[in-house]
Amino acid sequence: MSGSYWEAVRSQGLGVPSDRPLVELTTELTRMLGDADPDIRDAIAYPTLSTWIARGVYDELLSGLGDGMAAGLIAGLGETGTDSVFRRSFSALVLRECIARDNERPLVPGGKVLEWGDRLATWLLREQDLRSVVPGKGPAQALAHGADALATLALSPHLATPELTVLLDVVADRVLASVALAYAQHDADQLARATIAVLRRNAVPFSVVETWVARVGATDRVPAIARDNAESFLRALYLQLALGPQPPAVRADLLLVMVDVLRRRNPDLRKG
Repeated sequence: MSGSYWEAVRSQGLGVPSDRPLVELTTELTRMLGDADPDIRDAIAYPTLSTWIARGVYDELLSGLGDGMAAGLIAGLGETGTDSVFRRSFSALVLRECIARDNERPLVPGGKVLEWGDRLATWLLREQDLRSVVPGKGPAQALAHGADALATLALSPHLATPELTVLLDVVADRVLASVALAYAQHDADQLARATIAVLRRNAVPFSVVETWVARVGATDRVPAIARDNAESFLRALYLQLALGPQPPAVRADLLLVMVDVLRRRNPDLRKG
């Protein structure tokens, strides 16, 4: 359909058009998620799908919609510098909305949410295209979008201590991965927010969290860019833990551990 069709839908409050089947509309919007034009991808496709999910349009179809978004996570996976990153990145955002809707009311089986979580984690760890903004094509932000999805997943009642511990490991693996680009600040911030979301569940023992922080902080044998990414992440996590609302139960003890880790990584701070 022409852009004017969807512009009319947007101007009328993103109501579901009655002149075409929902399946057909959804298929078109899913394709538009991967469009290189941000006016189509950011301004129409994602807001429309997000709004319809939140309004309950897909409540009886949520499992299938989420599966479709999960399939989008592997479209062109492994490529760098191509437009395929948009489909993966924005599929993660829509899958986050599906999980958020299920968090509000139980609409899909718990096993399905765990399956979506596995597919999100697998994609996030394998994603190679970490560009923040693509000149002339707008934001890609696969890492930040993936972290957003993990943060929402961490709120799911279907996740208990074992699954939440796995989410922490996914964040650590992503932070310590060998990559070609240093994180943009929002990447580190969003990964830290995902971590805080896990910690707020107060389900992962402090002993596990302490070991996890030590692992992220021990970067002597990783490439320089990974060391820089770990530093950005740890600083973002410390700031959010120290100043953020709704502190997790481990906050006080964890801050002491993080101060020690950051001091060891930044010896100049111990001078003077």
